[in-house]
Amino acid sequence: MSFWDYLGNRHQQLLSDAFQHASAVFQCMVLATVIGVLIGVATYRSGWAGNIATTATSTVLTIPSLALIGLLIPVVGLGVAPTVTALVLYGLLPVVRNAIVGLRGVDPSLVEAARGIGMSRTARLLRVELPLAWPPILTGIRVSTQMLMGIAAIAAYASGPGLGNEIFRGIGSLGSKNALNQVLAGTLGIIVLALLFDAAYVLIGRLTIPRGIRA
Repeated sequence: MSFWDYLGNRHQQLLSDAFQHASAVFQCMVLATVIGVLIGVATYRSGWAGNIATTATSTVLTIPSLALIGLLIPVVGLGVAPTVTALVLYGLLPVVRNAIVGLRGVDPSLVEAARGIGMSRTARLLRVELPLAWPPILTGIRVSTQMLMGIAAIAAYASGPGLGNEIFRGIGSLGSKNALNQVLAGTLGIIVLALLFDAAYVLIGRLTIPRGIRA
């Protein structure tokens, strides 16, 4: 069976797997962004705290994804739980690091001006610092998303959702007539999703970052 015939026969299952894959990455990225920005906000004013946050989140990336998911299975079981836990942990570093860099890069004179007109610390953070730090934060989100697209495929090892199931089925049936088609379909599907997500982030950047800041 040719690859195109395989896609025609399996398009419904592939679309379902692709939707689950995209949904898992999107939801985990939302969690990683919220947690990562909160960590950045809590640590960017202190050099040692920022270093600890960056080191702790970068340590996670030294753990092979298959090993981390395997370690999580006895703790949280199979399925969605280990997938979400692993993806959120892996997605933190670029967001945390870029949030800290972005917040530290805000011009102090702008913060002082906001303080001078009576803004509270929370108001300065929400209305001045975070908006100015948004471009690097968005870059961190883009990097994390691209990483998670690939790592999410490993979640099939723990019965997680997504296109990784197609890849693992192909690897598990090497030698059969459709093994290569399965691996290729899953891999290309992940690549297409990664490109679509990145295009969406480019659009978000154009809509949310003023042209002067982009320049």
